[in-house]
Parts: sequence; C-alpha cells; structure tokens
Amino acid sequence: MAERPGPKLYSIAAHRGFADALVAGLVPRYREAGFGLARLTLLVPSTRARRTISEAFIRHFGESGENGLLMPRMAVVGDLDLDEALGPLLDPLGAEGIPCAVDPTRRWLALARILEVELGSEAPKGATLLRLARETAATMDRLLAEEIIPDDLLGESVLQIVGDLADHWKRSLATFARVQERWRFQLREWGAVDAATRRNLLFREAARRWKTEPPASAIVAAGVTSAAPALAELLRVVSELPRGAVVLPDLDLAMDQEVWKELGRAGRALETDSEPFARHDAVTHPQYHLKLLLNRMGVARAEVQPWHRRGEVAAPPERSHAISALFLPPEASGRWVALPADRRRLAGVRIMDCATPEEEAQAIALLVREALETPGKRVAVITPDRALARRVMHHLRRWNIAADDTAGQPLSQTAAGRLLLLAAEVAAGGAAPVALTALLMHPLVKGDMERPEWLGHVRTLELALRGPRPKEGLDALSDVVARATRRNPGLTAWWNGVAVILADLLAMPERGPLADGVDTLSAAAHRLAGDALWEKEDGRALGQFVEDLVTNAREAGSEIDTPQIDLILRDAMEEVAVRPPWGGHPRVALYGLLESRMSRADLAICAGLNEGSWPARGAADALLAPPVLRALGVPGADFRIGLSAHDLAGALGAPEVVLSRSARDDSGPAIPSRFLLRVQALLGDLLDRHRETRAVVLARALTEAPAAEPSPRPAPNPDAAQRDLAISATALDRLLGDPYQFYAGQILRLRELEAIEDEPGPAWQGTTAHKIIERWHNAVLADPATPIEPIMHEVLDEANTHPLLRALWAPRLLAALEWVAETVRTSDREVLAVEDDAKGEFQFEGVRVHGKPDRIDRLPGGGLAIVDYKTGKPPSAAQVEAGFALQLGVLGLIAEEGGFPKAQGEPEAFEYWSLGKSDKSATGFGFIETPLKTGAKRSGLEPERFLPHARAKLAEAVRGYIRGDKPFRARENPDYPTYDTYDQLMRLAEWLPRMDEAELP
Repeated sequence: MAERPGPKLYSIAAHRGFADALVAGLVPRYREAGFGLARLTLLVPSTRARRTISEAFIRHFGESGENGLLMPRMAVVGDLDLDEALGPLLDPLGAEGIPCAVDPTRRWLALARILEVELGSEAPKGATLLRLARETAATMDRLLAEEIIPDDLLGESVLQIVGDLADHWKRSLATFARVQERWRFQLREWGAVDAATRRNLLFREAARRWKTEPPASAIVAAGVTSAAPALAELLRVVSELPRGAVVLPDLDLAMDQEVWKELGRAGRALETDSEPFARHDAVTHPQYHLKLLLNRMGVARAEVQPWHRRGEVAAPPERSHAISALFLPPEASGRWVALPADRRRLAGVRIMDCATPEEEAQAIALLVREALETPGKRVAVITPDRALARRVMHHLRRWNIAADDTAGQPLSQTAAGRLLLLAAEVAAGGAAPVALTALLMHPLVKGDMERPEWLGHVRTLELALRGPRPKEGLDALSDVVARATRRNPGLTAWWNGVAVILADLLAMPERGPLADGVDTLSAAAHRLAGDALWEKEDGRALGQFVEDLVTNAREAGSEIDTPQIDLILRDAMEEVAVRPPWGGHPRVALYGLLESRMSRADLAICAGLNEGSWPARGAADALLAPPVLRALGVPGADFRIGLSAHDLAGALGAPEVVLSRSARDDSGPAIPSRFLLRVQALLGDLLDRHRETRAVVLARALTEAPAAEPSPRPAPNPDAAQRDLAISATALDRLLGDPYQFYAGQILRLRELEAIEDEPGPAWQGTTAHKIIERWHNAVLADPATPIEPIMHEVLDEANTHPLLRALWAPRLLAALEWVAETVRTSDREVLAVEDDAKGEFQFEGVRVHGKPDRIDRLPGGGLAIVDYKTGKPPSAAQVEAGFALQLGVLGLIAEEGGFPKAQGEPEAFEYWSLGKSDKSATGFGFIETPLKTGAKRSGLEPERFLPHARAKLAEAVRGYIRGDKPFRARENPDYPTYDTYDQLMRLAEWLPRMDEAELP
C-alpha cells in the first residue's frame, strides 16, 4: 500500500476475517530484514484481541512455511467493560504529571458513605446502599469516558430541560450532582483521579507526545472501535503519523450515502446549540458506533480505504453485501423488496430453532463434534448467555472435548466463591439448617479428615435437621446433634470441631466493620477446606478479592449489618469474572460477545438469539434521565444494542454460520431476537433452505428413550411371613382404604423424609400439642392447679421452635390448650390414663392389635370415655360409617377386651377433642365432637353399632391381608381420604387415568 497524505484509515470487511486479514497485510508492509516485525507497535483493544492476533501470526507463519519471525509489540488500549488496564506503552510506570487512579473498591465504599450522608434518613441500608453506590460509580464512569465534568450537570443545556422532567428525575439529578461535588472534593483530598479520567489523560498525553515528536517506528491501531473522545483523538493522531495507520473492523464502505445519513447525527451537532445525539438516531444499527468514532476523529467515511488482504478463513464477498442489507435502517429496509439476489445471498448460513435451552445446547455440541471431524477446522460458539455456554461445555465432555468458556463466570458461582458465600449465609442466618448443610457438604470442605468420613457425619446431621427450622444458634444445633448421636457414635467428636468454627461465625456482632467480617468468613472457610480453597484459579481470584476488599474496607471504615453480609458479598463477587486457564481443545472456543471480537473460525455458532439475551434488554440509566444524557452528549441506553448487532455482523462473516435460539427459556416462552427476525425476513422464500434440522433431530434422539409400557396398577402380594404383622389402631382404616400405603409403610418400612426447614405441618403440630397435654396431665396429678402455659413454653423450647413460628402459632395453641385445661378441670370425669400410660392391646384371631389413646376417662356411671385430640378438623360421622376413620373404634375394641391395664371397664363414649376454632369456646378455640349418630345428626352409626362395625372391619382386614393372601392393591377405595406420600412409588399418574370402570370397586 502506498503512503498517502492525511489520515490513513482502513476497514477489513466482515467476510475477510479480521485477525487473519490484518496479519496478512501487516507482514509484507512492515517486515524488516533482521528485525521481522519487532519495530512495529500494535494498539489492540483488549488482552483477548492480543491473543487472537498472536494466534493469527502463528497460523500465518505456519501456512507460509516460515520457521518464525519476531512478533510486533502489542499494547492493550484497555476495555473498561472487561475491567482491563492500559498497557505499559500508554500507561508508563510513574507517568509524570498524571495523578494515580483511585482503587475501584475504595471508590465504591467511599461513594456508599457519601450517599449515606447525602441522603440522610432517606438513604437505603446495607446491600441496597452499596448497590446504589455501584450504580452511581457506573454512571460517573459513563460521563467521565465522554469527558463530562460535574459542572456540566448544571450547564445551560441541562438547565433548559430540567423543568420538563418528572419530579423523581429532578431529585435524582440534584442528588447525583451533589454526590459528584462531594466525590470531587474527596479525590482532591487524596490527590487521585478516577480510573476513567486517568485513562483520558494518558490518551491525551500520548496523542500530544506523538503529534509533536512522531515515533520513528510504525504504530498501527487495530480493531479499536471505542468512540471515547480522548481515544478518538489518539486514533486520529495515529492515523496521521508518517508510519501510522488505523484499521477498523467491519466498517461498511459500500453503504449508500443516504443510508449513512439516516443513521443520525452520531455525535455531530447540526448547530452549535443542538444536541449531538438526536432522539431518532439509529443507535441500534451496527455501524452507528463506527460513525460516531469517525465523527469524533474528524474523518469522513470516504477517507477510509478497504483493506485488500484476506485471511485463510474467509467467506465469499457476497456475504458482506448481505450483511449490509440485513441491517438497513427502518426507512431504507423497504429496499429489500427490490434487492437483487447477490445482495441477499447468505449461502453457508443456517438457522436452528430448538424447543428448550437444553436441547439447543445439545444440538450445538453435536455441531461442534461433527465439525471437529474435519482436520484443522476451527469452531467458535458465541453467546452472551453464560448458562447456555456452560451447558454446551458440559455436553461436549461426553466426547472428552474440553472447551473452556473464555468469558469466564462470576466469582460467586465458582466453587471457592460459593464456599465463602455459604459461610456468609451461615453467619447472616444464625446457622439456619439449609445454609449450614450446604456449607458442610460443599465439595471443597472436609476438615482434617477424609471426604467420605466427613460426608458420613454431615449426612447424619442433615437427617437430624429435617423438619421445621429450629432456633438460631449453636445451643439448638448441639441439642439436635445430641439426639442424633445414637445413629452415629462419632458424631459428637466431629461436631465439637465444627462448632468451634461456627462459633466464630455466630459471634459476629449485629453490626460491625466489613473488613473484620470478611476476615472472619475467609478464616472459617480456610479452616473448613484447607489449602484447597485457594489452589485453583477461582481460589486465587477469591484471595485477591478478599485482600482487596479487606484492605479498602478497613481504610474506609465501612460498617455493615451482619444479617446482610451475604447479599453484600454476592453483589461484589458478581462483578469479578474468573476465566479458566488455557489448555482446552485448540480448535474449539466458547466466547462471550466482548471476547468474540476479532476472533475467527471456520464455523461460527451464534447461540441464544432471543430478545433479552442477544441483544440484551436496553436498560435506562438509573440516576440520569435520557433527555439529560442526550443534552450532555452521551449516547442513549440502546447504544449497546448497536454494539451487539456489530458483534453479530462480525460473526456472520465466517464461512459457515449457525444462528441458534430456543423457543423457551427458564422463565417461559422466548421472543426471537430482532436480528434473527431480520435474517428470516431477508431470506424470505429461501428460509426453508437455510434451516438446520438435522442437529436438532439428533439432539432429541440422544434424550429420547424407547416408549415404555405404562406401569400397571400395583398390587404386591407378599408371602405369609412378610404379612405377619401387628395392626395399630391408626393403621386399620389405611389398610382397608389404600392397602398399598400400608404395604409401603409397614412391610417395606419406607418413611417420608421431611424437607430441611420444612413448613410445620399437621403432624408436627399434633405431636407437639400431644406432648404438651400429656406433660400437663402428669403434672396435674401432683398439683391440680398446675397451669398449662409454662408447660407449653417448656416443650416449645425443647423442640428448638423457631421464633417466627413460635410467634405465629403459640398464641392460638395456648388458647386451645387453656380450653382443654379448663374443660378437664370442670368435668365430672376422672382421668385414668394419658398417652404412653394408656397403651393397650389384644389378640384378634392370632394378630396383635394395639393402640394408644390420647386419654381415657372414667365416666360418672363407671364406663370409659376414649378421647383423641385433633389439632385440625376431626373426622365426621359419615367418614366413620364409611370405614375411613376407625381409630376410636379399634381403641374401643381394646377396651372392650380389657386391653388397657390402667383403664378397665366398658367403653361408652368416643370423642374427638379438636383444638380448632370454635365460636362456642370461651377462648375461641376448642370443641368436642362425637363421630356417631347422636343428637340431631342424620348420618353416621348409632352408638350401639359402632364397636360391632369396627370389629367387622378388623376381621375383614385380618382375614384378607394379614392372615389371607389378598394383594395390597393401590387405591383400593378411591374415596378414601389418603395422603400423597407414596403416589410416586405407586406411579399413580401412569395408571390412574387409564383405569377402566370395571376396575373400580
């Protein structure tokens, strides 16, 4: 290329492959005998771009058969979005006259304190305040990148529109301006500047130095598209250097001038007092940010020349024409109707529609696997959806293909980061069971013992913790451990070691220094996991995060509420990306959008093309209204949509492209990306030819199993030895109503596990209420005046009842218990036995029948009254008659046979004492119900028929199931009001809808 006067700018078309085409042009132009390219300096946008270009150089020399060549020096311009610093060329050590940049964490914490002072009583608390500080910092960076100082917020352009703003925007603007002033004063006190300001100063200094003293060696800016004013000025200077040039990616030089104008002002105000960004600017167009860059450089598009070299991996030239047509602005898109075939040609581009993200990930993995069968073929999976990228990565492991996600993942989602967060959750929640078991079961945690032994102890503790949430603190947990020791004799010694670590976490003050809290958490995590916590890349990132946060928090004197420390740390960790070490498959890469820029592959799979993902949802600035930003000369919120469109346009330049989406995402039906809809509209009638269906079919085939025969209605038929069981009073109606439940519970001995921190259900409430009443009855024998309330609190204390549950349930329970106590005291009955003292049994046809009444009373006439307490609604007389509630009847048979040692006599009364609401109770709770046809009842059994009815049911059960050979068929009586405990075991949903009427009883 011959040198020419004026700025030297070039554009590499999308179809040429930026990195490979760049190298192909740089080598012949800047190569020097004996030095190779060592005297060339490349300004590149990011460390990822530097790696991509380095790989392109290696491929170039390998394909040309050369042994090697000295590489150029590559200086990173830095990317704020990637949290990357400038290279040493632009930020030399000890740059004279330019203040140091304030540490980002120190700045974040300082802004939180400023906001707390500025907002006063209206300031949010804890994690919310720190989130607001982070949003404030992001808005400040946005303004600083555009070189907008705090004084501009009170400039004439802003004051002219303030009156038209809503009140909340006015308050937000005023608050932001005051915070800016306080922050500027703080920076002067420290003698520092913001990182974005320092970056601008360094760009200006480099531009001044190179302009006055042009370097003798060549400088080329490659792939830099940021339109920040200071960087645009530097690029202008580079383009005018004697041996300088600027190479842009994918600038559309073939676009009609009318279409170029339709993109809008793009930073160039038409008049001195007009806004540089108009309301109707096409900021979502992929060329908009490049037009903004050219305008700020003061260069016309006509001055940009095409880069005539191409890479080895290049698509047909027609692809660039189609990409240009694809992203035409709204007014110009009407040209699609008359567009010639060569301008809409998308050969090599396929569209893949999947049902779910899981199916999409599987189909993508299959495409990658297939492509790798071709020697030398490179594949890039590009998606902003990190969850989808992780799914693809895991599916590729099926074929031992290690593909690393170069975009990384948040520190909070890594193993090391999650361990610290779990420790924070334990500290914040008072060692709540869910957080505690998750912490102790974490993959890195094993204390000073072998992992299997450690897990054995944790699982014992987990079983003991199942049920309603206990009280917070170590005392309650130690009680749980003491009860579980009989299952695991070594549990106590293990727990003593764990308790020492937990004690430090639970001893954290309600409010205290953030630095001390993080120190305590990291120390506890280290004691649980040892050096394994810090060994890998996530551990190293965590160590750096902890050190940085502790140092700056201690210097800032930040204090937090301990119950919010987990939320604060999670928000902070979300900002830290942990990227994997290199070493995955050399021909497979998983990129985010930022990482994909300048990369090139033979097959590019653009995945997750749904609205909200690609492009991401355009979010307005939380602190400054859009009209204010336009008046200040800051691009609108949709500016990033244009950047993501440019990322897609660059990816479409690959020889083979697959555009992929799923019809649903995790939240429900998904809307196709506007970019994908444009591709489909451009293809028109040709769309069906571009469908990728084979990979989807194969993906579904991998997960589809042969159709299985639906499960029949289970009817197990155990042998006589297995049937030889006793029958309890509470099990008879279950045996007759749903024999399978009896089989699963009594013969298979399967018990349903409660969830950890489970909602306290009727069973727990019933057990607790029964224990209170039993203890009160026993106390009354010694002192008839014993109140029931202290006993209730004693039992709730022993059960480690959670304070919230206690506050909600205890008042209602006490009202019902006081009704029980008062009713018993004023009754003319004599209480003979309660609970365990009332146990009894008898033999029926060689089968032991046993039961435990809640209470047995002696009636004035000498007969017995059998009482059963219910915390809910008691069974009705109709249910008793139908055989669905036989407990009282079986207990009556035991009494009739003299089976209760402490209560001999004829059973005459059968009562349910309910603790439920009652208008007739003096306390509002408690009533007595007799489940027989008495008084005005029109249904149910007469009292004299009750025990014969129970005896007949008992005989039916014993002769059919215990001594007979009747199968334990599921849902023998569909009307029986059963629980769903064993529905999955009996595979109810498979056979119940197909059950013929003939099968119904």
